[in-house]
Amino acid sequence: MMADGSGQVNLSRHSASDSRPAWSPDGTKIAFESFRDGNNEIYVVNVNGTGLANLTQEPAGNEFTPAWSPDGSRIVFESDRDGDIEIYVMNADGSDQRNLSQHPAARDRRPVWSPDGTKIAFVRDSDGDPEIWVMNADGSNQRRLTNTGYDTDPVWRPRPRR
Repeated sequence: MMADGSGQVNLSRHSASDSRPAWSPDGTKIAFESFRDGNNEIYVVNVNGTGLANLTQEPAGNEFTPAWSPDGSRIVFESDRDGDIEIYVMNADGSDQRNLSQHPAARDRRPVWSPDGTKIAFVRDSDGDPEIWVMNADGSNQRRLTNTGYDTDPVWRPRPRR
């Protein structure tokens, strides 16, 4: 779709709820969540509507909020496949899905990559008071950044242009 709203195209071509689109860094693909299989899954499609693929194929859980790594090689997302909501990462083709946050007493949501791809910020809620946390891209060194009020939806400052 163009900035003025013209040129709209239904890329996913399905009547199910498709939401939270995320452009790949090179602009050739869109990852999104879809309820077309009876639960939320992460799909990817080429920008011309071809190549639709379910990346998560997880019938036991729901996957949400895909976000591409800055180099386009990985996608981070949230999932409740293990009972609690955790942060997962996978390769851009859906392979090598791994639980990064591994905190069963909390709901970990809204993952976003740092501009250099070395860290992931996310929201952790273990007591009804969500806070912003950060971890290395491999899930190590998890630490809380905020401790005031109701903190959600982390974002990173873009890398300065050279």
